Amino acid sequence: MPPSRLTEAVDLLIHADWVVPVEPHDTILRHHSIAIRNQRIVGLLKREETRGIRAEQELELPHHVLIPGLVNAHGHAAMSLLRGVADDLPLQEWLQDHIWPLESEHVSEAFVSQGAELAIAEMLCGGTTCFTDMYFFPEAVAKMALKAGMRVQLASPVLDFPTVWAQNADEYIHKATELHDSYRNSELIHTAFGPHAPYTVSDDPLRRIQTLAEELDIPIHMHVHETAGEVADAVAAIGKRPLARLADLGLLGPRLVCVHATQLNDEEIAQLSHFNASVVHCPESNMKLASGFCEVARLLRAGINVALGTDGCASNNDLDMFSEMRTAALLGKAVAADATALPAATVLRMATLNGARALGLESLIGSLEPGKLADITAVNLEKWSTLPVYNPVSHLVYSASASQVSHVWIGGRAVLTEGKLQTLDPPKLRRHIAGWQELIQEQACKM
Repeated sequence: MPPSRLTEAVDLLIHADWVVPVEPHDTILRHHSIAIRNQRIVGLLKREETRGIRAEQELELPHHVLIPGLVNAHGHAAMSLLRGVADDLPLQEWLQDHIWPLESEHVSEAFVSQGAELAIAEMLCGGTTCFTDMYFFPEAVAKMALKAGMRVQLASPVLDFPTVWAQNADEYIHKATELHDSYRNSELIHTAFGPHAPYTVSDDPLRRIQTLAEELDIPIHMHVHETAGEVADAVAAIGKRPLARLADLGLLGPRLVCVHATQLNDEEIAQLSHFNASVVHCPESNMKLASGFCEVARLLRAGINVALGTDGCASNNDLDMFSEMRTAALLGKAVAADATALPAATVLRMATLNGARALGLESLIGSLEPGKLADITAVNLEKWSTLPVYNPVSHLVYSASASQVSHVWIGGRAVLTEGKLQTLDPPKLRRHIAGWQELIQEQACKM
């Protein structure tokens, strides 16, 4: 934006050594500044073009790169309280023999609220400004996100069987629509339907979800083809693969977000491309549970929007999107047997704009462009592991760590400054976590 269009005062002017807007793709702006007014970016300018601009606040960040806030496109925030309780187990044993029993005993609104607060604290400190959450008591996550000033999409879970949050599919769906009504005008809280997986939700609820998602104009976020066992069980039970069943039910379309997708054949990749569905890649969780490998390079070549997610802390065991980017890049090359697969700029795009697109929020966030909300992360590259700097995007993916995040803004509001949380109370949160640790450890030791 030319300086002549910034004659009005701005709220914040940030000067940095590098700005990586993500759109246009693979662009690096040297010695640029970002101007923010009324929560939105109003200009990306060369440093010399900012002279004369009146700013309420002006910030110098030498040795820093500014990027769009990272988008964690899949997770279960409250499960941060279950971090490390059942490691080194295959998915079904991990889920059925450990996680579900622990959840049955401990999950409550308080558990979800304080677990979400822990997750939000970790994500903000690691440069994540928006996340998708699929878990019980989503209204508790909404309240915590509002308190923290963080952006979230709540994929309200739907299951056929009862849990502490709902008794049957009808009640889950009803609560999901109520949640949408409560936050339809919120700038921070967005909603989606979160049917857990094809093997836990029957046909009639899925048909209703498809119809309601169209009416409400929201995504459908679902674990799909997570393991070979899931696919084999479906074929044995009904004679068709899960994705084929979803296609028959009318769920394939641009609203569908397929999480994991480690078991896709050529026909299914072509289907997802044709219907403009998205995939969320969770490489570290998939590797830890030995669930399989998502062939990301093939999906991207087919034109499929692929986002990046951490999954929950119980199966990762962190919410570090820098670690996830590095793993995705390296694993993508190994799976494709091609060192040129998943270059750094592509992986950064997966963690930002592609994530925003999967959430249906690409017009608001995911890139640093005038008119978009000012969700921005600053990363300090003056650390031994990121010196010298020839290409900051390469360093972001292959060398940088979450600890190098110094500042985070969401809608132009500072939520992390010099590495310190601005909207949460860390000492109080630590006391809450210690209490939950004592409760959960006692039961986990008996398993």
